[in-house]
Formats: sequence, structure tokens, C-alpha cells
Amino acid sequence: MSNELEQLRENLDGVNNELLKLINQRAETVQKIGEVKEKQSINRYDPVRERKMLNELTEKNDGPFENSTIEHIFKEIFKASLELQEDDHRKALLVSRKKKPDDTIINIKGEEIGNGGVQHVMGPCSVESYEQVEQVAESVKRNGIKLLRGGAFKPRSSPYDFQGLGIEGLEILKQAADQHDLAVVSEIVNPQHVEKALDYVDVIQIGARNMQNFELLKAVGETNKPVLLKRGMSATISEFVNAAEYIMSRGNGDIILCERGIRTYEKATRNTLDISSVPILKQETHLPVMVDVTHSTGRRDLLLPAAKAAVAIGADGIMAEVHPDPAVALSDAAQQMDIPTFDNFMKELDEFAPRPAVQK
Repeated sequence: MSNELEQLRENLDGVNNELLKLINQRAETVQKIGEVKEKQSINRYDPVRERKMLNELTEKNDGPFENSTIEHIFKEIFKASLELQEDDHRKALLVSRKKKPDDTIINIKGEEIGNGGVQHVMGPCSVESYEQVEQVAESVKRNGIKLLRGGAFKPRSSPYDFQGLGIEGLEILKQAADQHDLAVVSEIVNPQHVEKALDYVDVIQIGARNMQNFELLKAVGETNKPVLLKRGMSATISEFVNAAEYIMSRGNGDIILCERGIRTYEKATRNTLDISSVPILKQETHLPVMVDVTHSTGRRDLLLPAAKAAVAIGADGIMAEVHPDPAVALSDAAQQMDIPTFDNFMKELDEFAPRPAVQK
């Protein structure tokens, strides 16, 4: 009796080994199919094809398993195969954590972003005058911040809203930044402006409305300037990551991802801050991640708690807007901090999450 049992067990072990070999052989074929689908931009999941395979299998099934059991087993195999294709896709991305396990650290005029510390980007929504920007630059410097933001090109929802001063705005930003030894962060909206902007900006910002402006992404990918890429207002995390891939695929790996809130049905805030995107992006990519608390909330009273939440969950920095007199600002007046509010904002944020060696 024991000999018969041992023989059956040996047979079973042999079948297990054959099954393992066949499952891995199937997996290799699935990976090749995934590569072909990727090249042809075909959706990985094909429910019609899956149903056809299940029908063929159950038609050929002569027991002892019931058809429902066969379907269950093969559905699990199909699910694992789809996950394998998706894993292969993530491994292939240049921005993927699987491609580069170590964090990307970006040096901007001596300031490191992504090294485990917290750095901030502050400044007016729009550049309006030299006096306006200089006042903000002085307060930014006084609060130990290196990165000065300001909009020179302003893509607005309405064509009648203030569109920015263009190149003149970049000139003002650079003049004020140079006076206080700051780095300029400003948005570029047109690929044709990229080369000219390189004379003025230290970080090129790609705004939410241009996250999938692929020609612009390619253009900034061919520069040697760091890029701050904002998430589109209706973009999934996958689409956001692939936008960064466009930039990196052209050779520029100095990319800062910026979560700025997404559009939902909620009206209490300007957008809905997807705070969970921060750890997801940190896990899935090797790029630093910042959070724009101004555009995600649209409310001055929520800026500080949103910033604390972002830092607590692992963000590499905060982006917010500051104006000497928000009441007369030419854009987004309701959400910008005045300078005393900004000073208090930084004081409380630094008490919550101290920045190492802040030079004021």
C-alpha cells in the first residue's frame, strides 16, 4: 500500500513539475504578447479573447473537474498574466522605481530636492511688476527658501483673463531672483518659447493644462534644466507618470512631480487634493514629489493644514502662492497669501517639520 502511495506521489510531483514548466512557458508567451501590444498601443486586457479561451477550455473538459472549477482556475491564470504584463510595463519605464531603486536628487543652485529633506517653492501666481516680485522675493529669502515661483505665461480658462507678461515677466523674475540669490521656477506653455526661457529660468514648470502637451514635454526633455511637472486636473496617476516618461525619454531625468489636486464633484475646495498620490508616486517612481497646496485647495485657510498633511505623508516640498496685496492681484486673488500670512505659514510649518540648516 505504501509503495502504491509513493508511486502516486511521485507521479503527482512529476505532473506538478510539468505544470510549472508549462505555466512559465505560458508566462513567457504572455510577456511577448505584451511587448507587441505595447508597440501597437493595444489595450492589454481583452475580455472577448478571454471569454473565447474559457469557452474552448470548457468545451474540451472531460472531467473530473467541473467547468466552473476550470473557469475559476484559468481566470486566476489570466489575471496573473495581465498583472505580469503590467509589471513588465512598469519595469520598462525610465521613471520607474524598479528601473532605478535609488531616489533621484536634483540640485538647483546648491539646493537639493529629493534628498529626504523638505524644500519649498513660493512666489506670486502672476508676475505683475518688478516691485511686486521683489517684495515677495525678499520674504522668500528671509524665510530660508531658495526657489522663487512666478507666472510669466498664464494659460487661463477664460481668454479674457490676464495671460501674463511673457518674456518681460521672465526678465522681472530673474532680476528679482538674482538680487536675492534665488532660483527661478516659471511655467512655459509653448515649445517655441523653451529655448528663449532657458536664459531666465532655473526650473521649467509644466502646468496642469499642459501635462499632456506632448510636443512641449519632448521639448523640455531635450534641455538640461530641471522640470517641475504638475499633474493634470483630470489625470490618473498612470497618465501623470507617463507624462514624466515623455520628458525622461528625451534625456532629461531632472523631474519634480507636483500633485496640485484633481477635479471632482466637490465644490468646497477649488480642486480635491489627492494626498494618497504622494506615497504612490514615491513608491512607483524614483522622482521627488511636491504638493501645490494653493491650487489644490484654493483657500487660504486650508493652506497650512494641507501643507502639514503633505509633509507628513512624505512630500519633498510644498508649493504655494504669495502676493504683497492679494486683494489687487491680477489672478487668483482669493487663494494667495499676503506676506505676514506667509511668514506665519512658514513659522508654523517649520515648527511642524523642521528644515535642516535653514539659512535665513
